[in-house]
Amino acid sequence: MTAVRDPKVGERAGFAGGAEAVLNALPEPVLVIDADGTISYLNPAAEQFFQGSSAALAGRRLDAVLPADSPVLGLIGQARRSGHSVSEYGITVETPRIGAHFVSASVSTMTEPAGSVVVSLQERSIARKIDDQLIHRNAARSVTAMAAMLAHEVKNPLSGIRGAAQLLERGADPGDRELTQLICEEADRIVALVDRMEMFSDVRPLERAPVNIHEVLEHVRKLAQSGFARHLRFIERYDPSLPPVYGNRDLLVQVLLNLVKNAAEAAPAEGGEIVLTTRYRQGVRLAVPGVGTRVELPLEISIQDNGPGIPDDLRDHLFDPFVTTKVGGKGLGLALVAKIVGDHGGIVEIGGAPRRTVARLRLPVAPRGAAPDVAPEAGAAPEAGEVAP
Repeated sequence: MTAVRDPKVGERAGFAGGAEAVLNALPEPVLVIDADGTISYLNPAAEQFFQGSSAALAGRRLDAVLPADSPVLGLIGQARRSGHSVSEYGITVETPRIGAHFVSASVSTMTEPAGSVVVSLQERSIARKIDDQLIHRNAARSVTAMAAMLAHEVKNPLSGIRGAAQLLERGADPGDRELTQLICEEADRIVALVDRMEMFSDVRPLERAPVNIHEVLEHVRKLAQSGFARHLRFIERYDPSLPPVYGNRDLLVQVLLNLVKNAAEAAPAEGGEIVLTTRYRQGVRLAVPGVGTRVELPLEISIQDNGPGIPDDLRDHLFDPFVTTKVGGKGLGLALVAKIVGDHGGIVEIGGAPRRTVARLRLPVAPRGAAPDVAPEAGAAPEAGEVAP
């Protein structure tokens, strides 16, 4: 049976006809909650989500539709107290009528009608993002286990093979000496690959401190423009009021250098540009599955290039180990990025469209009173390790 939509629901919420038409066309559920907690508007997607018509739901209190302990109600209260938009990743909206839905929720305040807020829910897209973060971290753990195995089972025999080749080289004629040198070179190449993978096996807790992310970005930009990105234009769009990140400076340099190098290799030789952006997103939180806690991730750092974009067949596998489009690439760079960002308690996403790829990090703020991390002296560039997949 088709639900009957109340034709005056948008009028009661204070929307003009054009605005209501836009909201009605959105695929995500959108509700307007007035100052006393009553639902004054819901779009067709929200009717479907809550399995009720606007005639049945508009005019009811939201706390009569959702449980009293619903995180959506908590977000509404937070938005009203702060006067800012707030959002949260990975929460569950559940009622006996609709069942359980894993969503993100965003709440924004409205000036008219006074005291009203707009609530929007996103179900599949954000759930996929959270699942992706777990997949990225599991992929990094798989490389960790492989690195430990290879270090024991491969590096030791290779050392013996290389030593034997060097002994043979002493009495070999020039033609055979070329082959023994080839054995040594290939053994060294495999050992270097294992050494790069061993970076995943460091499971010690991070040494973290407040880090000025703009100083890190400036350091990475200078490294890039003095080398692999000298032909590119950099655009910086920074929020000067951004508080410090709670992280490890050297590892953040490694992550950002990796992402900037990827962007530089994707950008065109003529007219190529990289946009570095920072901003503070009030109220962004990540629910930690199975723990019941939520991590505040308000600091957002993005690296955008104007390259051709991500091939469709790689979009779901960017952070998988050994996946790369680069000739001679090892496919470990983004897997390492996922591990380091995960160790910081943050999330990393890469997306975009043709002619625009954006890598986006979300990281926690340093707690008050923590001693700041001191940058190395000018001219001292830290080792960046593996900086490209």
